[in-house]
Amino acid sequence: MPAAPDDGMFNLPLAADFAPATADDWRKLVDGVLKGAPFETLIAKTHDGLAIEPIYARAKGASAIPGRTAPAPWQVIQRIDHPDAAQANAQALHDLDNGATGLTLVLADAIGARGFGLPPTAEAVAKVLDGVFLDAGISVELETGPQSRAIALRIADDIRTKGVDPAACDIRFGLDPLGACAASGSSPSPWNDIAPAVAETVKKLAAMGFLGPFLVADGRVIHDAGGSEVQELAFVLASLVAYLRALESAGIDLDNARGMIYARLSADADQFLTLAKFRALRLLWARVEQACGLAPKPLFVAAETAWRMLTQRDPYVNMLRATIATFSAGLGGADSLTVLPHTLALGLPDDFARRIARNTQLILLEESNLAKVADPAAGSGGIETLTRQLCAIAWTQFQDIEKVGGAFAALTQKLIQRDVAATRDAREANVAKRRDVLTGASEFPNLHEKPAAVLDAAPHTPALRGDAKITFEALTPMRLAAAFEKLRDSSDTWLKSTGARPKVFLATLGSAADFTARATFAKSFFETGGIEAIDPPSPLPAGETVAIAAAFKASGAQLVCLCSSDEVYADHAAATAQALHAAGAGHIYLAGRPGKLETMLRSAGVQDFIFAGVDALAILSDAWQRLEQQ
Repeated sequence: MPAAPDDGMFNLPLAADFAPATADDWRKLVDGVLKGAPFETLIAKTHDGLAIEPIYARAKGASAIPGRTAPAPWQVIQRIDHPDAAQANAQALHDLDNGATGLTLVLADAIGARGFGLPPTAEAVAKVLDGVFLDAGISVELETGPQSRAIALRIADDIRTKGVDPAACDIRFGLDPLGACAASGSSPSPWNDIAPAVAETVKKLAAMGFLGPFLVADGRVIHDAGGSEVQELAFVLASLVAYLRALESAGIDLDNARGMIYARLSADADQFLTLAKFRALRLLWARVEQACGLAPKPLFVAAETAWRMLTQRDPYVNMLRATIATFSAGLGGADSLTVLPHTLALGLPDDFARRIARNTQLILLEESNLAKVADPAAGSGGIETLTRQLCAIAWTQFQDIEKVGGAFAALTQKLIQRDVAATRDAREANVAKRRDVLTGASEFPNLHEKPAAVLDAAPHTPALRGDAKITFEALTPMRLAAAFEKLRDSSDTWLKSTGARPKVFLATLGSAADFTARATFAKSFFETGGIEAIDPPSPLPAGETVAIAAAFKASGAQLVCLCSSDEVYADHAAATAQALHAAGAGHIYLAGRPGKLETMLRSAGVQDFIFAGVDALAILSDAWQRLEQQ
């Protein structure tokens, strides 16, 4: 065999002729760009108070976190929630024929039902699974809601009576009494009564020959309600421990018990936090295992793309959000992934939306090869830091839950709800001020978009629990875009009744260089609230107040917004506002911060100022109140 060539022939380090770069060198360049602004402006903060630096050094010595083994792909799970069992069966068979490797059967009233769901009966589930070879490696996950124990046993019995070997089935039964209690704000019994009953159900399923897992600690109930990554992790960990204790108390040894439980997390469009959250859960669970005297073994972690990030407006952007979420959960080590179809917030998704949801995963697996490397983020300074920070704070919150008696006690004492509500309020405030952007909803709207197609199916009204003996505050699902969408709905109603949308006239003063940036901002600002922005038919020279007032009258707009530069405002904004007020402008806005001109501008008739960081939702809601009073 010939000798290897001299390394010098092929070693071509491109940076060899340059001095090595240091963090100090980078910092000097950054300070030059900041021009006196504090460096801290580049440090972001999460809702858990975690600091995210603009740059990180490589995490030396970091090792991969044990989880899904490469190159095994995650399970491509397709959601089955059609209320007609026969149509649901047709969807399931089609999905399995076209790339899905598993199904999640969502029954009405389940945590993830989203307004639809299969009839909550074992007969409906049997009909859906007709023609599905459960012993052929197809994964099935059940989302059954409050009636989970009875239905799980019925489904298991039906499978056995068909002659299918339970041990050959990959079925996750999805029993989650804590999640059901948190979502409904009620419980039929104290936890000391629920835990033995759940453990007994698990023992019966195991005795039938099913391998599980049977119990799921579902973080979606926290995420859907607006909670943070740490709050989701802490609740999941507390639920896992509660289920582990219940099984141990029922006589199941800990080593077997841990194989009977699994976790589910939401994956959203925050790429780095989602990736770090999935990694953190595995480290947190390993710490619990060690405390139990067990050698750590990878926990099965299911993922679902987030409900709260979905928008009804410009729903095709949801495809991009789902892609980022899938990417992040996949690299974070998720064992199974369910992508919510991009039209789910509008209604029951059609075949096209379901196909996109399925193919989002297939492209990332088959074309991008994301599953080929185990924990590819290991060693990344930023991801490793975020993972450690999430672990530290989540463990502290988990301990706080344990101190009051566990997850159920923390719910009944409203400790979990209190923390989630505070985070939800902060999220909604950021969305209202457009600090957290929802493309197509709170920024860059399309007033002329065509409605996306959904199936003709009536939404299911969740049933009230008639067996509730204990009640407390429920963790109610939310969508971040809902408040802006309500304004857009009002615009659609206005259009339907009058033939046109409400309008705001953009009084663009001076040259294009003066007004373009702020006019573009104002157009996006008002149209996120469904108020159509009207440009003047020709340039409006600054100072030509008569022509400006005439253009406003001709536009038919109810509102007006001045758009120009600070210099033009100083010379002409006051006179222009006075002329517009005399011309009948119902409300006058100005794009930009007023600064020292505020007193003069308000005296001239300017009533509100719009700029980056202002409470856009409050201003737009006030505009609608004025429009409806006209």
